[in-house]
Amino acid sequence: MNDPNPLRATQLDKPNTDSPLRGEPVFLAIGRLRQAHGVSGEINMEILTDFPERLHIGEQVYLGVMHQPLRIASVRPKDKLLLLAFEGYEDRDQVRILQNEIIYTRSDQIPTLPEGQYYHHQLIGLQVVDETSKKLGTLSEILKTGANDVYVVRPDEGQELLLPAIESVILKVDLEKQEITVRQQEWL
Repeated sequence: MNDPNPLRATQLDKPNTDSPLRGEPVFLAIGRLRQAHGVSGEINMEILTDFPERLHIGEQVYLGVMHQPLRIASVRPKDKLLLLAFEGYEDRDQVRILQNEIIYTRSDQIPTLPEGQYYHHQLIGLQVVDETSKKLGTLSEILKTGANDVYVVRPDEGQELLLPAIESVILKVDLEKQEITVRQQEWL
């Protein structure tokens, strides 16, 4: 059966890896398109970025795993969502094929953060060591909680380690060395 969305890729179109292929830019998810809104080509977008205000008319974003370029024709807030329209998508039927697709931006298009702050994609995959330089594992995931993020460290062997992303635990992040130095908490 043919997929009605010619932009949707399958596993065969591009390898499903956590890292880009050599020479490819890094793409960051900023939203998930939901249902069409109205009849003039708008679609609801679930916000996956901390900076939705950076989306503006004329900006190029990328659709799905094939990173099909799209240009934003309009953007406006709607409750906890954004309503987007894209150039070339003029009505409800045209935009409906974009449902459930992820919208990306390129990592080289995002602003740098202040000293000591990092995007999650910069941290995932870094080696985690303790104060004595003993390797604890690789940062594999970052959990968002109400109080602070929690870093999930997967060792080569043994159980994963959960570290709160607080100053007393995360001592140093060295992007050049691809390493995070931590102080493990001692529980009484």
